[in-house]
Amino acid sequence: MKILEVKNLRVSFNTYAGVNQAVRGVSFHLNEGETLAIVGESGCGKTVTSKSILRILPSPPAFIHEESEVYLEGRELTSISDREMVGIRGSEISMIFQDPMTSLNPTMKIGEQIAESIMIHQGKSKKEAIGEVVELLDLVGIPNPEARVKQYPHEFSGGMRQRAMIAIALACNPKILIADEPTTALDVTIQAQIMELIKSLQKKLNTAVILVTHDLGVVAEVADRIQVMYAGEIVETGTCRDIFYKPKHPYTWALLKSVPKLGTENKSELYSLKGTPPDLLDPPKGCAFAARCEYCMNICREKTPQVTDIDGGHQAACWLLHPKAPDINYQVESYTGGKTC
Repeated sequence: MKILEVKNLRVSFNTYAGVNQAVRGVSFHLNEGETLAIVGESGCGKTVTSKSILRILPSPPAFIHEESEVYLEGRELTSISDREMVGIRGSEISMIFQDPMTSLNPTMKIGEQIAESIMIHQGKSKKEAIGEVVELLDLVGIPNPEARVKQYPHEFSGGMRQRAMIAIALACNPKILIADEPTTALDVTIQAQIMELIKSLQKKLNTAVILVTHDLGVVAEVADRIQVMYAGEIVETGTCRDIFYKPKHPYTWALLKSVPKLGTENKSELYSLKGTPPDLLDPPKGCAFAARCEYCMNICREKTPQVTDIDGGHQAACWLLHPKAPDINYQVESYTGGKTC
């Protein structure tokens, strides 16, 4: 069952040079209890898309176009008042931000920061809220939570700060959890612990998760479905197995080839995608990936490709899927590092 549905989301930023079209007609849905991963290189619109759902982009300079629609269990979010939106943030949709050190208030104790949303959304007293905070810190694996609630962010390690951010996000048992690069600033061991924590809490609380990341190794282990973004658009969507074993878009191929693989010779060169993304102050009229695509055809520069249904919800926007396009025999390698989707 769909819990979130986004239709034709368009988000732009007014800049000194003109209007930057950061997100251009994105549509997708999220089912109850599933993990949807949004992947792509930096600047493709992943974070702007996720923040637009919560309407937390600074306005100005950002603005969501009128034709955009975001439905939470049938309730349209872009047209409701700011006051109504405050009631949804934290209680029904929560977000784990990318850098906990800049997201946490350095002048407030950890316990007070987590208790804040409980007091606002559930109307509990500070004493009652702090009692729940101790339970939350224990739930997310922070040792000695009774003492930790009285400490400040600088007294926590990087992994513990990220766990505190997860506790804040889960304080009111939201239906949807948006995790924006939740492991970027952490070492590999702590990354694995944080992702395992999110997975276990998701199963326990039946929370739907949107995972924003560029780490395909993380995606292979936790995602149910994946959508690949490029230049503010979704270029391919499918299950984890579809994307890793049956990718159809040249940009997806490039992302997968960029992942280091087991068995690679020591002196072999790691694949690097040539060129740069298009200028979204003046987006190209054809396929946004055309200038960097080694399979580019004349039509790719002239017309935007339509989304093609491949099978079972697997979709891609590429002219190579047209019946008259040349047959590209792309060889799929093992990119999951031994993980099974």
